[in-house]
Amino acid sequence: MLAPTLIPGPLAAAEAGVAPATIRKWVQLGRLAPAGKAGRAQLFRLEDVFAAERSARPRTAPATLRG
Repeated sequence: MLAPTLIPGPLAAAEAGVAPATIRKWVQLGRLAPAGKAGRAQLFRLEDVFAAERSARPRTAPATLRG
């Protein structure tokens, strides 16, 4: 089994369509945990970043069917 690819915060932010500060805020709030470090840089699994992004989205009411 392959090890997951770890990416730095700024790249993770770009992939998720958010600002790097948002990634840092998610870590601070406990919504996202770094999967590793490279020097001082935190590294993340992309699937974890996407999961945090999905959980941060506002929930919308389901559309009703009109007939």
